[in-house]
Amino acid sequence: MKKAGLITAVMMAVLLPGTASWADEIRVLSSVGIKAVVDELAPQFEKTTKHKVTMVFGLAGALKTQIEKGEPFDVAILTPPLLDDLIAKGLVPAKSVIARTGLGLMIKAGAPKPDVSTVDAFKKTLLGAKSITFASAGASGIAFLATAKQLGIATLKIKPAASGDEVNQNILSGASDLAVLPVSEILPVKGAELGGVFPADVQTFIIMAAGVNPKAKGTAAKDFVAFLMSPANNGVVKTKGMERLP
Repeated sequence: MKKAGLITAVMMAVLLPGTASWADEIRVLSSVGIKAVVDELAPQFEKTTKHKVTMVFGLAGALKTQIEKGEPFDVAILTPPLLDDLIAKGLVPAKSVIARTGLGLMIKAGAPKPDVSTVDAFKKTLLGAKSITFASAGASGIAFLATAKQLGIATLKIKPAASGDEVNQNILSGASDLAVLPVSEILPVKGAELGGVFPADVQTFIIMAAGVNPKAKGTAAKDFVAFLMSPANNGVVKTKGMERLP
């Protein structure tokens, strides 16, 4: 067994004693911003604990609305402000920050890389784009429009989309030449690639945090969140375009 795998196995054995004798199903409503990380770690958690993890991915704002309307869940992985609203309404007792990801420009695979070396170059890249697509209701889309305003850009050739999947399709079909998404959502897209990240002076980080339903059965939901946050999984977090908070 590789060292990282051994550390994870030992951590799980200590964290989750006796889980082999019982199992629960955990329903997780999660922002797509952390999908790549969860897609890799959830099966590891299932294999070790025998718990079943059912994932439902979507835009964070839409998932929050579903929870407020009574959508069943054991764990919610959303942005901290949205979880704060759920905490204020008594729907989750607290939040635990998992990781963050910066914003980047997605391009079709093989297309010329846009110049994002400086803020001025980044601004020229945006102004020169034939079409920029983004998820208008997503945290990244909202942050992008705020950045454009910060840069003093009054008009851009934009193609708002209803979801990350629609953003991906706009790039793959050639309908747009640039897309704005969290880096963690860009890296897994086949046929596309990361054109570059926003310059540090105008970078916005999308933070992912988890809240556990106080009505969740047993400790499986809390254990799943602890597993996602474990330092033993920092390598997975990094390779998927995310990072732990400093």
